[in-house]
Amino acid sequence: MEEDLKLPEYSKSQLALRNGQDKPQIWVAYLGKIYDVSASRLWRNGKHYEHWAGQDLTDELKDAPHTQTVFAKFEIVGVLK
Repeated sequence: MEEDLKLPEYSKSQLALRNGQDKPQIWVAYLGKIYDVSASRLWRNGKHYEHWAGQDLTDELKDAPHTQTVFAKFEIVGVLK
């Protein structure tokens, strides 16, 4: 998509550092987009129930009690390369 061209690209290893522990940012990826969930009280310390920040959650969402619309409230900070 055209808007993706303006977003920085991050590798899985770069995303993994944004886990709320190694770096202060708390980011997760879903369907190739990286979301900043740092402001969410549900992601304190980089953990949300059994999920850890700094990862691609695409495959894990099917087991979640919510849909992908939950990502709409978070800023997209990059794309996963």
